[in-house]
Amino acid sequence: MHDIRQIRENPAAFDAALERRGAAAVSATLIALDEKRRALITEVQISQARRNEASRAIGAAKAQKREDEAATLMAEVAVLKERLPAIEEDERAIGAELDDALAALPNLPADDVPQGADETENVEVARWGTPRSMDFKPLEHPDFAPALGLDFESAARISGSRFAVLRGGIARLNRALGQFMLDRQGQAGYAEIAPPLLVRKEAAFGTGQLPKFEEDLFKTTDDRYLIPTAEVSLTNLVRESILEEAALPIRLTALTPCFRSEAGAAGRDTRGLIRQHQFDKVELVTIATPDQSEAEHERMTEAAEAILQALDLPYRKMLLCTGDMGFSARKTFDLEVWLPGQDCYREISSISNCGDFQARRMAARYRQTGDQKGTHFVHTLNGSGLAVGRTLVAVLENYQEADGSVRIPQVLLPYMGGIDVLMPA
Repeated sequence: MHDIRQIRENPAAFDAALERRGAAAVSATLIALDEKRRALITEVQISQARRNEASRAIGAAKAQKREDEAATLMAEVAVLKERLPAIEEDERAIGAELDDALAALPNLPADDVPQGADETENVEVARWGTPRSMDFKPLEHPDFAPALGLDFESAARISGSRFAVLRGGIARLNRALGQFMLDRQGQAGYAEIAPPLLVRKEAAFGTGQLPKFEEDLFKTTDDRYLIPTAEVSLTNLVRESILEEAALPIRLTALTPCFRSEAGAAGRDTRGLIRQHQFDKVELVTIATPDQSEAEHERMTEAAEAILQALDLPYRKMLLCTGDMGFSARKTFDLEVWLPGQDCYREISSISNCGDFQARRMAARYRQTGDQKGTHFVHTLNGSGLAVGRTLVAVLENYQEADGSVRIPQVLLPYMGGIDVLMPA
C-alpha cells in the first residue's frame, strides 16, 4: 500500500519507480482523486460547523423573541442536515475509489533491483555446489518416482489434477524434509508457530494476495481463504499492533500445508510435483525496523541456503529484476536448485523484503525507544525455507541411481527410521 502524501510530495519519482515495474504512471489520477476527497472533507467540516453554529443561534434568537431570525436559521439547519449525508457519502465513495486504486499498485522496487521485463533478465549473484556427474541418463521424477510410491493416479481419482498421494518411504522422506527444515530454522533463531490455515479477507489483503490475486486462492463458503503460504498467517500476527523497538526483529517460522488454485499457471508444469494445488512449505517471516530490514533479508536468504547446503543440493542465487518480482516485494532473491532430470535450475525458494508495503495494509507499527509520541511502520520480510515438495523433487532427482532407487541424504537419516535408500517396487 502506498502513502498518498508521499505521492503528492514527489509524483515524478513515484511514477518513475512504477514504470520500472512496467506499470503506467498514475500519480496525476491519484492526486486528482485525493484533491476531490480533501475538498469534500473540507466541505463536510464547514457544513457541520455552520450547522452547529446555526443551531446554537436558534436558541438565542428564540430566547430574545426574534422569531423571524429563528425561522430563517431553522430553515438553514434543515438544508444543511439534508445535504450533509450526500456530501459524506460522496467523500466515502471517492475515498474508497482512491484506496482501491492505491491497493492495486505493486510495491516500488529498491534502487539496486535490476531493470528487466521477465525472468530472463534476472541476475545471478552466486552459485553453490557442482551438479553430480552420473554415468546414466538422469530421469525426471515423474518418470521413476511412481515406483517409489509417488501416486498421481489415485490423487486424480480423489481430487483431480495437480494433486499427489505419497506412499511408504517417499511419504516418510517428505515428512523428514519438513521436520528437518523446521528444526534447522528453529536453530537459526526463527520461533516456531502453528498458525491457522484459514484466514479472513483482511489478512489476505494485508499481505497483498487480495484483491489482485483472488483467483489464485481457494475460498470457503463463509468468506475465508485457505492460505497460499504461511506468510499470510505469520505476517498478520502483528496486524493492527504497535510494537516496541526493543522487541524487533521478530523472526518466525512455520511448516504448513499451502493451497493454490494456480489459475495463472495454466499449462505450466503439468507433470510432477513442481506446481501443485496442495503442498507443504516451511515459511520464514521477519518483522523488523527499516534499519534492520536489509541485513535481515541477507540473514533470511542465508537460512534458506543453509538447508540446500546441508542436503548437498547444488543451487544458484538470483536477484530478481523489476519485471519478475512479486506484487508486495521491493527486493527479492530466488534460490534455484539444480534438477538433473530437467537439466536446469528451478526455483525452490523466493525471499523478499517488502519494506513497509504490507505494514501499511495491516496497520503494523512500532514505537522507537525513547520516543513516546510518534510511531513508524515496520518492515516485513518473508521467504521459503524451503518448499518441501520442490525439495523432495530435488532430492529424488539428485540422489537417483541407475536402478531407479534413491539414496537418502546423510542429514535426513535420523528422521527416516532406519531407511537409507528408497527401492522401487
